[in-house]
This record gives sequence, structure tokens and C-alpha cells, in this order.
Amino acid sequence: MPNIHSTAILEGEVTLADDVQIGPHCVLAGPITIGPGTRLIGNVYLQGPLTLGSNNTIYPFACLGFAPQHAQFDPQTPGKGLVIGDDNVLREHVTIHRAFTDAGPTRIGDRNVFMAASHAGHDCNIGSDCTFANGALLGGHVTVEDRVVVGGGTLVHQFCRLGQIAMLSGGMGTKADVPPFFMLTGVNICGAVNMIGLRRIGMPRDQIEDVRWAYKTMYRRGRSPRDALIELKKRRERPIIADYIAFIESSERGYCPAHGKAVLGTA
Repeated sequence: MPNIHSTAILEGEVTLADDVQIGPHCVLAGPITIGPGTRLIGNVYLQGPLTLGSNNTIYPFACLGFAPQHAQFDPQTPGKGLVIGDDNVLREHVTIHRAFTDAGPTRIGDRNVFMAASHAGHDCNIGSDCTFANGALLGGHVTVEDRVVVGGGTLVHQFCRLGQIAMLSGGMGTKADVPPFFMLTGVNICGAVNMIGLRRIGMPRDQIEDVRWAYKTMYRRGRSPRDALIELKKRRERPIIADYIAFIESSERGYCPAHGKAVLGTA
């Protein structure tokens, strides 16, 4: 049987796995489904439609599944809700909002860490093994690929995309996409390759060289974004380079440059 504290309030359709722990003063308004091993420490607020997978730990005053902060959204509309995977840690005062559109739920993958007061807006799509430090803020419709690190107090504009293993330094911000394996070192500035991240995952040396070549091609040789894309396509048989080509060609907001203003409209 689930362990539900006597002060917790459960309303509507709430489905709990047998070993779920609901701490004191939690409030759950269904429809909500929570998988095995998940623990709500206390003072957690959940609003459905919401699915929480297994072995998640939710700290006090986290608010999940509430209505988007959007003037045109009726907070009484349930919409497509919020889906969170397995083995995530959501610390104090984390907020993640349910979807605004009917395209699908706001979605969080597995093994992510959301530190205190971090936020993911409506319709975000977040991969797995990511870290969002204290006060990291993601606007609506942001896509975050796997193993991304967002530093404390860093802001990500709505509709931006963060490529896999990107690193965003603390106290920064971006209104454009951050390509895979690169580092956001200033506001709208990709100033380096995330070498530490590449070494931590054990990326082979030849692939690291491909990343470094892509960075130089895009940023260090004075090419325009279109000319850089033409140059990248000369090595499209390399899987890493093919990933960069696909990322650039599908970009809606363009990608951050190494200096100056964000590079927009490159696709």
C-alpha cells in the first residue's frame, strides 16, 4: 500500500504504485499517475493531467503540472498535461508547467536534476541526464537534448534548443540555439567547446576532433552561417558533422555566434 501522510490531500483520479510515499501537506489534484519508488517529501503540489514515473524524488514546495503562464490559456483547461520519466530529482520550489498546445504534453526524461527554484515552462521537451542549477529558467517550447548542463540563474528564451552535452555557464542567457557539445560563455555567445563534458562521456579522440573542426568552421574562420554550412556538408559522412548539419538546418531561431549578435535565420 502507498504510504500517505494523514495531512496529505488527494482529489480526483489519483493512481499510486504500492510503494509510493506521499509526505505531509502534499496536495494532489488528479488525474495523476505515480510510478513505483517515487517519493514526495512534503508540501508538494501536483495538478493533472500528470504522469510521474518511477524512483523520482520531489522536494518541498515543488509545483508540477499547473497551468501555463500564458495570458491566453484558460487555467481550467486540462490540456495534454505533463509527463515526467524515471529517477529524476526535483529540489525545493521547482516549477514545471503543463502543455499549452495540443501537440503533446510537456515532457521530462530520465535522471535529470532540477536544483532549487529552477523552472521549465509549458511545452518544454527535455531529454535525460541533464542538470539545471539553482534558478535556471527555461521559457515555453524549449527543447533540451541529453546531458545538457544549465548553470545557475541562466535564462533560455522560448522556442530555443540546447544540443546534446551543451554547457551553459551560470548567470548567462540565450535567445538562440546552442549547438551540441558547445559552451555558452556569454549572453548569446558560444565561446568554446565543452571539452570537459566530452571527456566525461569518453568520446573517442576522432569524434572530439570532429567537434573541434565543426566549431572552427562555424566560428573561427570568418565564414557566414551559410558558407559554414556548405563547408560542413563536405564532411557530412562523419556522424558528428551530420548531427551539426541537421541541427543547423532544423533551427528556427538560428544558433549563437562566438561574438556579437545572435545568428538568426540560418536554416
